[in-house]
Formats: sequence, structure tokens, C-alpha cells
Amino acid sequence: MGFAHNNVLHQNHFRKDWQLRVRTWFDQPGRKLRRRQARKTKAAQLGVRPLTLLRPAVHAQTVRYNRKVREGRGFTLAELKEAGIGKKEARGVGIVVDHRRRNLSEEGKAVNVERLKVYKARLIVFPRNAKKPKKGDTTGDELKAETTRLNLPIPDPYVAEAPRQITDEEREFQAYRTLRNERAIARHEGARKVREAKAEEEASKKK
Repeated sequence: MGFAHNNVLHQNHFRKDWQLRVRTWFDQPGRKLRRRQARKTKAAQLGVRPLTLLRPAVHAQTVRYNRKVREGRGFTLAELKEAGIGKKEARGVGIVVDHRRRNLSEEGKAVNVERLKVYKARLIVFPRNAKKPKKGDTTGDELKAETTRLNLPIPDPYVAEAPRQITDEEREFQAYRTLRNERAIARHEGARKVREAKAEEEASKKK
């Protein structure tokens, strides 16, 4: 191999023990099995408790994803108060509390309050001592009721509508033109106010 002109001479290093620096993943099937066994062991230890904690239904962030409803971090203190559940009691019965979150809409708050009320109605709290049940423990025939370990599903934010005919008013409505007009009105609002104030001032001077 020849070299032309004033180029750099190659100094190739091929003996760097690269086999010692390669990350292998041969234990993937074994890890998968261990994770599955750990999940089964944990589920058995939980007894009849739900497999997951109860979390609120929240809208995802940003304009691109805010139409999507997903599980949030925890319920707000206002939601717990309206549902009649204390924050310490909530942590004891599998409800996650997030003291930082704030409710930005009444609709979102109502959805999570209803979620808490449904959970509370379905909740069965087994007493530590059956002969001396404490306040809040379930008693009587409710202890024999059928239980489920699945948590409440996230509510569907959209209500399905039956098919219908498009009205003449909807057909004639120009959505894009309306949006552009509203944006133009908002954009020129300040200039319009200045112009009106100037016209009033000139009119008062003429009088």
C-alpha cells in the first residue's frame, strides 16, 4: 500500500482486547424468568390487595398530547377532601397522594373525585383483629364479598355520538375563516383602542 504526497501515515491499532469491552446480553432469558418469578412472589405476598396503587386520571402535557388521558402521579389534597378521605388514610388503603399537583379544571377534579368514591365503595379493609375491628374496618357480610385485584380502569374522555345528518348551518360554517378573523381581531385590539381614544380626543377638542 503506497502513500501519495504529504498525507498522514496510518497507525492502525488492532490489538486492543476489544472482547473485554463488549457488553453481552446472554442473560436476557434468565432475567425475564427471574422478573416473572419475582412478580408472582410479590403478588402472593400482597394477599388480596390490589396489584397496583390507585392513581388519578390526568391529561398528558403539551398541545400535541393533551387530548390523551393517562394515569397521573397522585391525587390532590382537594380531591381527597371532596371525596371524604384523609391524606394519611389514603396512603394506608392504596391511594397515592401528590401534594404538589393542582386542579386546573372543575371537570378534571370531578372525574377524580368520582374515581375515589367508586374505589372507596368497593374497598374492603380486613381488620387485624376480627374480634376488635377498628374504625374504618369492614365488618359483617362485606368481608365475604367477592374481591378483585384489578384496579379501576382509566375513564374514556370521549362520549360516543350516534351518526346524524350534517345541518345546513354546519355545512355553511367556515371554521378556518372564523379562526383567522378572531386572531386578527385579537392582534389588532391594542391599535384599535389607541385609534378610538385618539378619535375621542380630537372630537372633544373640536367641541
